[in-house]
Amino acid sequence: MDGATAAGLLAGAAIDAVVGDPRRGHPVAVFGSRAAALEKRLYRDSRLAGVAYTALCVGAATATGVVAERLTRSSPVARGVVTAAATWAVLGGTTLGREGALMARSLEEGDLAAARARLPHLCGRDPFGLDAAELARGTVESIAENTSDAVVAPLVWGAVFGVPGLLGYRAVNTLDAMVGHRSPRYARFGWASARLDDVANYLPARLTALLTAGLAGLAGGSPRRAAAAFVRDGHRHPSPNSGRCEAAFAGALGVRLGGANDYGGRVEHRPELGDGPRPAVSDIPRSVRLARAVSYASVGLAVAARLALARNRRRGR
Repeated sequence: MDGATAAGLLAGAAIDAVVGDPRRGHPVAVFGSRAAALEKRLYRDSRLAGVAYTALCVGAATATGVVAERLTRSSPVARGVVTAAATWAVLGGTTLGREGALMARSLEEGDLAAARARLPHLCGRDPFGLDAAELARGTVESIAENTSDAVVAPLVWGAVFGVPGLLGYRAVNTLDAMVGHRSPRYARFGWASARLDDVANYLPARLTALLTAGLAGLAGGSPRRAAAAFVRDGHRHPSPNSGRCEAAFAGALGVRLGGANDYGGRVEHRPELGDGPRPAVSDIPRSVRLARAVSYASVGLAVAARLALARNRRRGR
């Protein structure tokens, strides 16, 4: 079954590369609507309520994966199909790249209104009043962070735990986006979701940074500068994980990220990462190209890891 899981990971990634996210009825959106409905019932301004909410949502998603694997344990073909479907459902790399390309096109055409309208597709910042430079910075930072969250991390968990890992991770990451905010409403209730997301992304974020440094040359950058920025600046970000990815991208692209981010009236001042100029519009396609290379490399590593697990199990027998 490890071979079937490896084949499913590869097939699901290939489907995502060709098709991207479904326009309607996306499984993650369905999960999000169910989680939002449950939040209305369970919400209390307390960490305990948040822990219960997170456990129920993540537990349900993971249990769905466990059931799917048990139902397909006697059929490698069925296991491969289920794994491919789950992989396609949780990956978001192709759509991320498309959004970056659309943003670049809007900025190249000087259409700030269209560019501002696209920013919420990439991150939660308030786009009102942002100029082209700030829109470019937000896009590059989002591509860096989401390359880990939407591609590398789910593949890591899928390679280790199969369908339960894929679905469980996506539930964790979705809850963090929904309630893991440092806002008055979610400071306590969203604490468990935010901390669980930190744990789930700890290793994938660092793998993303290492792959980014190794592949920097494909975006016209320097692996040495990317690695140096990762080591020097990655820990300065308030997130224990996002900063690693953003710092590596900053070094790889030769730009400087960070600054003031407005999240609907809540302004966060992020430290500077990298030591180049601020990102220009021309840096967005480079970041998309780098993200795509990191994504493809992570697919290869996930498949190789699962096949290695299969070989080790055969030897153990």
